[in-house]
Amino acid sequence: MTDSSKSAATAPASSMWGGRFAGGPAAIMQRINASIDFDKRLYAQDIRGSKAHCRMLVKQGILTQADGDSILAGLDQVLAEIEAGAFPFSMALEDIHMNVESRLAELIGEAAGRLHTARSRNDQVATDFRLWVRDAIDGMEKALQDLQRALVARAEEHAATVMPGFTHLQAAQPVTMGHHLMAYVEMIGRDRGRLSDARARLNESPLGSAALAGTSFPVDRHFTATELGFDRPMNNSLDGVSDRDFALEFMSAAAICAVHLSRLAEELVIWTSAQFRFVKLSDAFTTGSSIMPQKRNPDAAELIRAKTGRVIGDLNALLIVMKGLPLAYSKDMQDDKEPVFEVADTMELAIAAMTGMIADMNVNTDVLAGAAGAGFTTATDIADWCVRELKMPFRRAHHVAGSLVKLAEDKGCDLQDLSLAEMQAIEPGITEQARAVLSVESSVASRTSFGGTAPDNVRAQVAAAKTRWL
Repeated sequence: MTDSSKSAATAPASSMWGGRFAGGPAAIMQRINASIDFDKRLYAQDIRGSKAHCRMLVKQGILTQADGDSILAGLDQVLAEIEAGAFPFSMALEDIHMNVESRLAELIGEAAGRLHTARSRNDQVATDFRLWVRDAIDGMEKALQDLQRALVARAEEHAATVMPGFTHLQAAQPVTMGHHLMAYVEMIGRDRGRLSDARARLNESPLGSAALAGTSFPVDRHFTATELGFDRPMNNSLDGVSDRDFALEFMSAAAICAVHLSRLAEELVIWTSAQFRFVKLSDAFTTGSSIMPQKRNPDAAELIRAKTGRVIGDLNALLIVMKGLPLAYSKDMQDDKEPVFEVADTMELAIAAMTGMIADMNVNTDVLAGAAGAGFTTATDIADWCVRELKMPFRRAHHVAGSLVKLAEDKGCDLQDLSLAEMQAIEPGITEQARAVLSVESSVASRTSFGGTAPDNVRAQVAAAKTRWL
């Protein structure tokens, strides 16, 4: 045994654990048990929760007004010290709760010890964590609104800009760039809805659940819930200290959102390639190559793609932590915060980067227009014309359009380059009027069904989005 481990093993009993333990923890136990390195991020929520608890104790006559005033003033000083970067966090004190309480005792003396009346670190951390996740949701929701704003602005700009629409990454039918971007506005809108739903469900206060069974003190849990902006106290004290659904739901909503960001990032990677050249990103969101001077790499988009995997992994990590825990609190749950913090940080960065790229991208309208008709993307339009004008069953019309595509392929030309005589050789009923539907502009203009790609539809979607989301 080393000198350091001997001293750790024979250290005085911990002041926070009380007289049950004759000796202190081993050095390795201190390291694995401490959470202050990461849970110090909860300092503002911890102090806010402590102040609400203190006011409730005074209101209920459990604390004197003098002690309450002293505690509140001391907590304000602790908060100021932390925000000024002058607070010495200690691993020996394990967590943010004991670090704050220890400093409070240094400032105001014995009254600090009365703050923990009718409270446990179990309901304290559950309250702090809910407050933190609630703040994170509010921040992410605002960032997603900014992303929607950027998407809507570019969609309005390109409401009539034609481009190829894809299925299987094969040219399918012409669409507009505005329509394409508005699809992501809808996705992000659902992401915001999931975050809003998660926020509503988490907005119940665990404070007053104590360790697991509630408390014998005459606390007013409705008062502290209102003080902290919660809708109500949680109904069951066991659930109050052991639930982490709110963290899982936040991470789940974030993971779905990250997948949406990754899909858009993948499109930017494809669109900026030399083979597509649909859009160009400036130096602000690209990097060069150490060996190939011509390269402009869409690294911001690629990193968003990669960070999505981290968000999904963090969600899985917490699901696995929680899956085998009996009620109520177990120390496993100390590992709930780091994955949540990482998800919030990762999403903040990814959303900001995507918002920047959308605003930054230069759309190559000429390239898009040329690509919009490649691959016989208006073949469905001639089939629809046959159904509409010749009263042909769609399956037969599909066969006619397919035969026209094959003829154009054999001749090495586009559908609109076929002569009327060549088209009538396949279907005699085709007239010159049918040829008009083969332009990409005509194709997108005809898609006027609700939710379709017609430019006027896109402009209507933009107007609706401004009312719904912005």
